[in-house]
Amino acid sequence: MTPRAGSPPAAAWARVAAVLAGVLAADQLVKALVTSSLARGEERELVLGIKLVNVRNSGVAFGGLQDAKEIVAVVIVVALIALLVYFARAGGRRWVWLPTGMLLGGALGNIVDRLREGAVIDFLKLPHWPAFNVADSAITVGVIVLVLVMERGDAARRPA
Repeated sequence: MTPRAGSPPAAAWARVAAVLAGVLAADQLVKALVTSSLARGEERELVLGIKLVNVRNSGVAFGGLQDAKEIVAVVIVVALIALLVYFARAGGRRWVWLPTGMLLGGALGNIVDRLREGAVIDFLKLPHWPAFNVADSAITVGVIVLVLVMERGDAARRPA
């Protein structure tokens, strides 16, 4: 079966919703566990320099655009609209629902934090890397998977 471009079927929208809900639930659950067990600003060593932390990030993933709330809001809205437009047009492609759900779930997880806390709750700190969370991970992996899905679809349309 070859990937189809065009309007996504209802089943593809349902898959997006399921992935979105799973990412959002996992993100909010882990953040609730961390904030209930660590004071804000506290950190605990886990293993090999990896730390569990309770910090806030007013920027975008991995600490970019700190304290630029208006710019961050515009970037998020534009990115989500672009993603939804892309999915509405290419949602018939095989697997495009997966990164779409991951990106939407990750974005919504961080939006919930911004609305509730005024900043995103980050809790995992790797050596030489900014703190991040489940939502950031879903966004990062979602972008990689989206690029792979797009590349695969483009390769299928290229003449041999």
